Order: sequence, then C-alpha cells, then structure tokens
Amino acid sequence: MLSLEGLTRRYGEVVALEDLGFQVHRGQLHGFVGPNGAGKTTTMRIVIGVVEPDAGTVLWDGAPVGADTRSDFGYMPEERGLYPKMRVANQLTYMAQLHGVAAQPARAAADAWIERLGLSDRADTRLEELSLGNQQRIQLGAALVHEPSLLVLDEPFSGLDPGGVDVLSAVLAERAAQGAAVVFSSHQLELVERVCDAVSIINHGRLVASGGVAELTARHGGQTLEVEVEDAPKGWWRGRHVQGRRGRARAAGRGGGRRRRRRRPRRQDRAQTGT
Repeated sequence: MLSLEGLTRRYGEVVALEDLGFQVHRGQLHGFVGPNGAGKTTTMRIVIGVVEPDAGTVLWDGAPVGADTRSDFGYMPEERGLYPKMRVANQLTYMAQLHGVAAQPARAAADAWIERLGLSDRADTRLEELSLGNQQRIQLGAALVHEPSLLVLDEPFSGLDPGGVDVLSAVLAERAAQGAAVVFSSHQLELVERVCDAVSIINHGRLVASGGVAELTARHGGQTLEVEVEDAPKGWWRGRHVQGRRGRARAAGRGGGRRRRRRRPRRQDRAQTGT
C-alpha cells in the first residue's frame, strides 16, 4: 500500500501542498483529481523522489520510501521524457535495464509490451516518427516494462483517441488485477468514475475528499444544473454563453460531471452539467 502522510510543500510564498494524506492500496485503480495548480504533479513528484517535501512522509507497505524502493515504481510524467531518435524496442529495453532488469529479459519484456500496446509493427521505428498518441503508448510502456508494483501516472489519458483510451484503461485494470497499486491524475471525471475503484480529490494543495467511487458519489453527488432554453438554435450549447437568451435554470437530479442534451418539441434544447 502507498500511504501519503502530512505532505507539505511550499515554493516561496506559494503553498503547493498542505498536510496532504491518502492511501492507494494494492490491486486498486485510484484516481487523483483536481483543477490545474491543485498540487497533483507536485504530489506525484514527491512520491517518485524528484521533489522533497518540506514535511510529511511517503510510505510503501508501511516503510519509508527510499531509492531502492522507488526502483520498483513505474512513473509516467505529464511532460513526456523519452528519446526521440531512439527506436521503440531499444528504448523500452533500455528503460527496463535502468530498473535492474538483465539485457535478455529486458528485451523480451519490451517486445511483449510493444505487442500489448498494439505497436508491434512500429518496434523498429524511431519515436519521433510516431504520432503523439502512439508516443504516449510507448511512454506508458516505459513505465510498465519492469513490471512495477506501483504505477504513478500523471495525466496518462491526455491526448489519446478513444481507441488509445480503451487500450490504456484495459492495461491499467490488468495491472491492478495482478496486484499492483495504480494511481493516475486526470481531468476526465467521467473516465475516472468509470474505471477507478477509489478517488482522491485535491484543491489548493489540500485534500477535499478520498474514498471509494461509489461511496463518494453517494455522499457528494450534489446536484445537476438543468438549463432549458426556448426556441434555441440547434447546437446552441457548443462554446456559447446563454446570457441574454430567454430561458430558465433549475436544480434536478444528481451530479456526476456528465454533459447531456435532448431535443424536444418547439426546438427546445436542454443541457445538463454536473455541479
């Protein structure tokens, strides 16, 4: 189990984290959610040792995390960090060796992950020749190739097409089912709700809520704001403000972050967005 206890980090006058703590269990997909600047990346960098906290502790299976422990972790940064001119298979082999895997098993693991990620035909391709989505798949492979017991992924779904999202979701679910602890940050709330077992929500460096997805949905479901606009043109909700249009808003139902619309008689459009 990964346990964060009382993490605090300041950058000058800016408080990035304040007394942050939550747990990620083995076999669990754990979503880490919050607005830009909330402290998600700082938290992940502390876990993998890039940033030192001003206060607090990171524990793995009850023991403080050190360099030897972190060698067993897999990390996918938001700003991708692979070698653009290196060929895909060589790159993953090298990454496995950096985590202590011997040369021959490292190459076998690289080939297996390239196939699992759907890129067998690109194994000898330089990274810079791949699409951004496929580069992201290889970045995930770099985090997985040494079979880590903990995966820490910063916005892994960003920029992926639906097919890539499905592949990544399935891979993460498989790793969790095999006993790894998986924590990832995302702005895609519907995706987090759909694939995660638990979620921690952070804002301004402080924990807002943490627990099972079903538990938090029941406890903090909130309301759905329903906006109904008379005689609206088709597609009025796309990138538009409704100020000045004849309409009304009312609270109805539950939250959940989904946006929906339904066509009704007399060209009434309805949009719902979770609040």
